[in-house]
Amino acid sequence: MSYEKVTQVKSRLLIGTKQTLKAMKNGEISEVFIADDADQLMTQKVVNLAEQLDIPCGRVDSMKKLGVACGIDVGASTVAIKRT
Repeated sequence: MSYEKVTQVKSRLLIGTKQTLKAMKNGEISEVFIADDADQLMTQKVVNLAEQLDIPCGRVDSMKKLGVACGIDVGASTVAIKRT
């Protein structure tokens, strides 16, 4: 389900941990997705901030599949959906 959701909102995606964290702090994000096979040290910051800001945080199993859902040729550890 999560991969399909990401595919449907490609125009509102932010890909990557740094961009996701920055946009979360600015209140621009409605939901985040994190790949379970990504580096936990990197993604834990996103998980913690999502909990603090009460942003829904979905999990997917694969960085590669998440990257494909975003339309990129590399894996994605975190993806955020911008508010409309």
